[in-house]
Amino acid sequence: MSVAQDADELGVQLVRLMRAINRTKTQINRHGPDGLDRLAYAALFCLVHDGPQRTGKLAELLHAEISTISRESRSLVAHGLVERRADPIDGRVCVLAATPEGERVLEQNRELRNRWFAAILADWPTEDRSAMNELLDRLNTGIEKTPFQLADQK
Repeated sequence: MSVAQDADELGVQLVRLMRAINRTKTQINRHGPDGLDRLAYAALFCLVHDGPQRTGKLAELLHAEISTISRESRSLVAHGLVERRADPIDGRVCVLAATPEGERVLEQNRELRNRWFAAILADWPTEDRSAMNELLDRLNTGIEKTPFQLADQK
C-alpha cells in the first residue's frame, strides 16, 4: 500500500474508534453524577491531571467556548467535584480546582475504563498489547506536533 492509502485506512479506522469511544462514554456517563456530560468529565480530567486552571485556559485546553466551560464548571461545583479558589498569581481572579471527591470520581471512572479495556485486550498477546500502546503513543505525539493543514492552505 502507498502512504496515501495507509493514511486513508488510518482515517477510516480512527473514525470507527472515535465513534465507538463516544458511544461508550455516553453509556458510562449515564452512570455518573446527574447532569455531568462528557465535556464536564474532560474538564475534571484536565483539572486533576494539569492542576488548577482559569476558565479561559481550560476552554483553550478543551477547544471549547469560555461560556460552555463556565456552564460545565457550575455543574462540577454543584456536584462537589470542583471548587473555585483565588488564583495564587492574581487574587482578583479565580481558578477551578478538583476536590478530593472529584479526584475520587475520576479515579473510579479510570478503574471502570481499565477493567473494560482489560476485558477487550484479554486474549491479545503481550507483544500486541505493547505494540498497540507504543504505536498509539507515536501517533498521538505526531498529531500533537503536526499542525493540521487543508490541501488549499499549502
